[in-house]
Amino acid sequence: MSKDYYKVLGVDKNASQDDIKKAFRKLAHQYHPDKQGGNEEKFKEINEAYQVLGDAKKRSQYDQFGSTFEQARSQGGFSGFEGFRDFSGYANGFNMDDLGDILGGFGDIFGFGRSERRGGRARKGENIQVILNIEFLDSVFGAEKEIKLKKGIKCDRCQGNGAEPGTKIETCKTCKGSGYVTKLQRTILGNIQSQSVCPECHGEGKTYAEKCHKCKGLGVAEELTTLKIKIPAGIDDGETIRLSGQGEAGEKGGSSGDLYIRIKVNKDNRFIREGFNILSKADISISQASLGDKIDIETVEGIVTLKIPEGTQSGTIFKLQSKGISHLHGRGKGDHLVEVIVKIPKNLSRKQKELLKELGI
Repeated sequence: MSKDYYKVLGVDKNASQDDIKKAFRKLAHQYHPDKQGGNEEKFKEINEAYQVLGDAKKRSQYDQFGSTFEQARSQGGFSGFEGFRDFSGYANGFNMDDLGDILGGFGDIFGFGRSERRGGRARKGENIQVILNIEFLDSVFGAEKEIKLKKGIKCDRCQGNGAEPGTKIETCKTCKGSGYVTKLQRTILGNIQSQSVCPECHGEGKTYAEKCHKCKGLGVAEELTTLKIKIPAGIDDGETIRLSGQGEAGEKGGSSGDLYIRIKVNKDNRFIREGFNILSKADISISQASLGDKIDIETVEGIVTLKIPEGTQSGTIFKLQSKGISHLHGRGKGDHLVEVIVKIPKNLSRKQKELLKELGI
């Protein structure tokens, strides 16, 4: 009796190749005989259906012959159908990605996907992130700061090789320095070659009689380190400085990670930053606003004299050109913007009130 391969995979006859592949993967995971609750016969049936429907040419022939497909196949109409069971040539319509997805959850028996390899090889060090508080003026002009942090650095006892000084280091005889061994295993899918971490050197590719006493064979030791950090002029609150190679040292001679320094700028009650401009306020009296005057303004560069013209209104903003913050990634500087506030006097005497009335103020 002929089989309905579409029904076996649970898909419609108009299903796309992607839908067929997804259905096959799902069912293969569900019925794999190595999995609890698996079913070997069902698994084989699913494989058989996918070998036909997963290949566009075979699927076309199957759709054409319909119920006589098996008879046509037995008469030589289709070739290579049993290729999946042999697996030496990776059957048509079934690629390595399919196999890795399906077998990845069954350990390193099959030697694909998630099997551990070269576990002891060089590993890049982790990145480090720290927060550095600086003063407002340090962000304006730049500064040099020292920070102390505990991080992994190359072990100074073994120079990063993980062996106790004086210990002879040799290429692993079991894996010939590769860090892994290859095995041929028989499975229900046929003979499959797998790779696993060398049990002798644990993936390092070399052996030595004694591990370094200080770093326990990792090649990295944790120590308190002092670093000098150059703060660029113009940096803003929340921006980050990246120092390449100043993170955690890599194990087994691997490259170091990076150090990311996030800048936190402390507030300054005198100034407010807006982009590369600086904002501040200055109080003036009614007479200064009416008659004009010269007042001293505190800027990041020191005291600057600002001329107040006659008839200045409260809330007027004056610009002190190029007295702001240096552009971080370019030339030039921002401005210092001063908002003048006309202070209205309180608790006036009778005489003062009469004078104001006379002046019409």
